[in-house]
Amino acid sequence: MSFFLTPRFFVVLGLLVVGFVVAFLVPGLLVPLQVLLAALLLLSLIDIALLYAPGQGQKRLPLFGRRVLGDKLANGSDNEVALYIESHYRFPVSAEIIDEIPHQFQRRDVLFEAEIESGQTHIIRYQLRPTKRGEYQFGALNVLVASPIGLVRRRFRFAQDQMVPVYPSFLQMRQFELLAIHNRLTDVGVKRIRRVGHSMEFEQIRPYVPGDDSRSLNWKATARRATTPEAADALVVNHYQDERAQQVYCLIDKGRVMRMPFDGLSLLDYAINATLVVSNIALIKHDKAGLLTFAEKPERLVPADRRSGHLGKLLEVLYKQRTKYLETDFQALYTQVRTHIRQRSLLILFTNFETLSAMQRQLPYLRRLAKSHLLLVVFFENTELRQYLETPAATTEDVYNQTIAEKFAQEKRQIVLELNRYGIYSLLTPPQQLTANTINKYLEFKARGLI
Repeated sequence: MSFFLTPRFFVVLGLLVVGFVVAFLVPGLLVPLQVLLAALLLLSLIDIALLYAPGQGQKRLPLFGRRVLGDKLANGSDNEVALYIESHYRFPVSAEIIDEIPHQFQRRDVLFEAEIESGQTHIIRYQLRPTKRGEYQFGALNVLVASPIGLVRRRFRFAQDQMVPVYPSFLQMRQFELLAIHNRLTDVGVKRIRRVGHSMEFEQIRPYVPGDDSRSLNWKATARRATTPEAADALVVNHYQDERAQQVYCLIDKGRVMRMPFDGLSLLDYAINATLVVSNIALIKHDKAGLLTFAEKPERLVPADRRSGHLGKLLEVLYKQRTKYLETDFQALYTQVRTHIRQRSLLILFTNFETLSAMQRQLPYLRRLAKSHLLLVVFFENTELRQYLETPAATTEDVYNQTIAEKFAQEKRQIVLELNRYGIYSLLTPPQQLTANTINKYLEFKARGLI
């Protein structure tokens, strides 16, 4: 149905009904009220004729609308949606735009009002932030228009049944990629790492310039150059570059401990978004990026590589990952790594330990992994627990609850100390800062020549 009566019509009709009731007491009002009723019906017919008339020019339909968004949405990021409403009426119209967004957003407030002049295009922009990966189904774009008379509305429906997949946050990946290219990663919390010593990969010999490390002077090459008069005072230094083609694997725990949500996103989705960004940064640094997901058994393994199209392959694999309900088997993870990852690599393990005893059950397997590889265990700080601890206690019950909460927070810090005691690198981070903190660790390892 595309025909609707407006509230203005019912208000006028209601006043006329009241007038007809009063006309029983004042008979002289009956004829004017009948004239007004006829005028209301006539104006309504004229309004209908105006709204259903063809558009001006070559346009048969007097109104066009379309929804513009990307071919995929980024999980956990603000994605822009644009609505274009183009009027070909011969008069200005009032429009009410209702966009039927996917049910996953649980929103019913995507409604806009606009005044559109004849021959003009009105653009509406708004943002959507999905918190789950998968397929999102958009409904119709509904536009209800009214003429200046305003007694009748006509409904138009456009862009019906548009399906858009939600992928790991490629918007966040592009943001970090652009900042890395322009050496502006500090803008998003990535620290500048002071390089200690040299990496082991020699690149070239070049002339000395003020500020170069004097320990890099190549005295033999300088002596050879000194045999020519024009280069008698020219010093040369050895120039080093970061070691390349190192393997960086992200190991993602998909067990039940990764189902916990923070700010709408599960820990698994935070880990997936961080994996995509870290893998892209590793490729920019000329390293090889790989992926291994696991739960009660090993799941997907993408061997480390840096060929063209490899990042797209990682993105497709990450898109399909789902959390499991069973306990994670770290023994199976160790077997999988030992079998398929033979070269020494940086292993970034995304998991979560809530108690010290939970970590100690997996410690033997973590120690075995750390013997053959550079292992970084990344687990999550409970930010809601921290906010609760920062709230002043008002009652005795609050004091008791905060004491229990502090015990859990202390256990997280003890896990870090226990891992360090066995020479295992660890990172305890809030979920919202996971990506920047993980990149910091990766760049730190590169600067120290650990990989």
